[in-house]
Amino acid sequence: MSTTAERNEHEHEHEAEQREAEALDAYSRVVVDVAERIAPSVANLRVMRRGRGGQVPAGAGSAVALTPDGFLVTSAHVVSGPTHVGGAQSRARTGRATFVDGRELSWRVVGVDRLTDLAVLRAEGDGLIPATLGEAEKLRVGQLVVAIGNPNGFAGSVTAGVVSALGRSLPARAGRTVRHIDNVIQTDAALNPGNSGGALVDSSARVIGINTAVAGVGLGLAVPINTATRQIISALMRDGRVRRAWIGIAAGPRPLPPRARGQLGPHPPSSAVEIIEVTPGSPAQRAGLRGEDLIVEMGGQPIERVDDVQRMMSHEAIGRPMPIRVLRGDRWLDLEVSPVELAE
Repeated sequence: MSTTAERNEHEHEHEAEQREAEALDAYSRVVVDVAERIAPSVANLRVMRRGRGGQVPAGAGSAVALTPDGFLVTSAHVVSGPTHVGGAQSRARTGRATFVDGRELSWRVVGVDRLTDLAVLRAEGDGLIPATLGEAEKLRVGQLVVAIGNPNGFAGSVTAGVVSALGRSLPARAGRTVRHIDNVIQTDAALNPGNSGGALVDSSARVIGINTAVAGVGLGLAVPINTATRQIISALMRDGRVRRAWIGIAAGPRPLPPRARGQLGPHPPSSAVEIIEVTPGSPAQRAGLRGEDLIVEMGGQPIERVDDVQRMMSHEAIGRPMPIRVLRGDRWLDLEVSPVELAE
């Protein structure tokens, strides 16, 4: 006969296995629910370009429906050709979008912004099911995310994982201009060729990123959906282009040192933006900014996140001197930078 201790041990093991099974079932339920809710809003793209013999295949990817009347968002590199020497570009401008309900619609490019790797398309149809856009700023490392797209031609493929890291930067190029896409989301949800342009969503099926790149085995990157990228998407829908100011820095978030917080009054910010790199010959260099400077204020506005800097770089800022306050080591510096228009 088993002892009381042995029975208790078996009961504890059984309870642990039951909790593990329940947790797994809960995880599965979330992923299944998210996939069912977002799948109707994700299109599989076939991209065509003009060749000597007419339209020829130029690639594939995914896109996310924004509006019922046909606007889609995708990755710029999915629908625009490579940049060649001298800045000449060969753009793939048309194609077909297939949805899970079986509809296949023609589309055209409305606008491309290579510097955020985002593009807006217009499909020739209506009655689309638009995705709900979320807010990437609310993400936390370890949070569950689900990616859906068209990897390797397999329509509607779903992978799940977690947010591996936040605040990453990804270089993007448009002609001779190089800019870093800030606050990129890193995830271990499996991404493969064809996932680009597809949705990265949270557990409430809100799109918090557009899948853009595979960073290595088990690592994928997504352009965040936040205030800055929403404005870019809106500009592409409205004008077909994005006009923005530029000062020439790559930056990332950093906690503000305690001593500095103590010098900023009773309600100091908890973080600032650290300059990682200054582009040679840029307005930032001419203003005297350096790597490792902490930007605390721009244009009279507090700066706590990279998004705050991006919001300041609207077209209204072009050519207008802008005060900027930075912490360099233990010294506070008040400088002035004059943004220029960012041209591809």
